[in-house]
Amino acid sequence: MKDFIEAYYPIILAFMSFLMSVTLWFMGNKLEGIFVGIWVPSILSLSIAIRQRRKK
Repeated sequence: MKDFIEAYYPIILAFMSFLMSVTLWFMGNKLEGIFVGIWVPSILSLSIAIRQRRKK
């Protein structure tokens, strides 16, 4: 289980951010939903950068 979480935590965090963004959007907080939605690619790109640094 620890290996699974260690390997997929960025995807889990990005998905949680996506769900929060959709929730905010449909609750009427459209600007907040867009702001949180921008976190998804940021989380994924940061995780890629961190993994590349670890491999060196």
